[in-house]
Amino acid sequence: MSSHQSPIADPIAAGVAAGWKVIDCAALAENRVIEADVAIVGSGAGGGVTAEILTAAGLNVVIVEEGALKSSRDFKMREAEAYPALYQESAARKTRDKAINILQGRTVGGSTTVNWTSSFRTPPTTLTHWQRRFGLTGYTVEALAPWFERMEQRLHIADWPTPPNANNDLLRQGAGKLGIHTAAIRRNVNGCWNLGYCGMGCPTNAKQSMLITTIPAALAGGATLLTRARAERLVLRGDKAEHVLVTALGADGIAPTGRTVTVRARHVVVAGGAINSPGLLLRSQAPDPHKLLGKRTFLHPTLVSAGRFAQPVEGYAGAPQTVYSDHFLDTLPVDGPVGYKLEVPPLHPLLLSTTLAGFGAAHAEAMRHFARTHGMLALLRDGFHEGSQGGQVHLRGDGTPELDYTMTDYLWDGARRALLTMAEIQFAAGAEAVLPLHEMGRHHASWPEAKAAIQALPMAPLLTRVASAHVMGGCTMAAHERDGVVAPDGRYRELANVSVHDGSLFPTSIGANPQLSIYGITARLATDLATRLKG
Repeated sequence: MSSHQSPIADPIAAGVAAGWKVIDCAALAENRVIEADVAIVGSGAGGGVTAEILTAAGLNVVIVEEGALKSSRDFKMREAEAYPALYQESAARKTRDKAINILQGRTVGGSTTVNWTSSFRTPPTTLTHWQRRFGLTGYTVEALAPWFERMEQRLHIADWPTPPNANNDLLRQGAGKLGIHTAAIRRNVNGCWNLGYCGMGCPTNAKQSMLITTIPAALAGGATLLTRARAERLVLRGDKAEHVLVTALGADGIAPTGRTVTVRARHVVVAGGAINSPGLLLRSQAPDPHKLLGKRTFLHPTLVSAGRFAQPVEGYAGAPQTVYSDHFLDTLPVDGPVGYKLEVPPLHPLLLSTTLAGFGAAHAEAMRHFARTHGMLALLRDGFHEGSQGGQVHLRGDGTPELDYTMTDYLWDGARRALLTMAEIQFAAGAEAVLPLHEMGRHHASWPEAKAAIQALPMAPLLTRVASAHVMGGCTMAAHERDGVVAPDGRYRELANVSVHDGSLFPTSIGANPQLSIYGITARLATDLATRLKG
């Protein structure tokens, strides 16, 4: 920190000192019973927005969060500390077959605390599909626009004025040479220092995550926050949830302490994120007459290409995602061959080294060029075609949720096309060599060589590197009960006092980074819920 910069204020520490009702369940010496109007399970995009709106309406809210309460003073920009502290399963959550790595937050603020700030409204093509296929006639561009505007203002979502870092600019340059349109990504930041370590928690409080916006607002309004508190199940009586049974977790955030908290509430909002929300409802044995719960869970399966350049790229420095291309979404029908969004990831040593294929000398050689490596992502738009029905959340023997997700031939076709596209763009941008991330992938010195090699690669689980930071679906929202367990107003159909307010509602993937879709849609649902509960 230079001499002219003052220390970063810590709004979390200030709020706790001012008397916020925060209960760290790791410290409980005895079982507790808490009464509330509304219990919200999860403090991420859906839970955070809902907590602020319901508290502002005068309702007594309790937020149940499995992770710990961290703040800017804890965010040291060190991967080895951040991933175990802030992510589900230490950032090593995987699909059942271990073939897809899934990044999801597990801390107050959820994934919004650790995401890369990319903010897109739900694409019109996605909303049109939902209206046609799932009967969501109220989910139009026009109907959602005021809610997106409201959340964009609340969370400072705006154009990012700073020039892109080299990692992002290479996507822009390479695509431009090939006539592929790119555009700038809007970000939810205020006074961003352009550090590039967003995935480890923002050390300057610039990222307008739930951690520093809606959760503090709810707490200042009298809400109660339980941390290191795992919602075990909703205890059901008839068609209602009588209470939420919460297990206190120890200081490690993993092992139960033996203490429990019983949260009795008039209404329960499930907002644990896709995978955890269906998991909670499955553990609760929520009625599911059409056997839909946990099904149609989507991932934007993401392919990765690494380009090696003569000049430094330093993908760890500067805002992580500022340039994108929707060319391969816009030029394909939504229900045609799978399309993909192009973005770049930040490159940090641990994240890159564990994603790279290979081992031993070849892996060490790839990492030796770390500072000159360019990363590119292609996010497949899953869920719009018969060949893409999504995965299914199951419970393991210990009750924890796990996603069984099969990459179909339809998706593998998109994966191969995506690897070809990314390699071509990287060579157009001047790459010396390109490595498709695949166990049999090699560095190729020219586009014709890479094209032939990628066309010959076997597309298969555990061979082709696939990752995801966007989990959606599993509690599908639809107009008819045969299509979804959640009604268009967010209420779980079979339970009179349970709603779902998170990305698990989405009937398909979004086809864009989902945080703003969750913000806008749950703001609308929470506002309607507040009116109903106050009525």
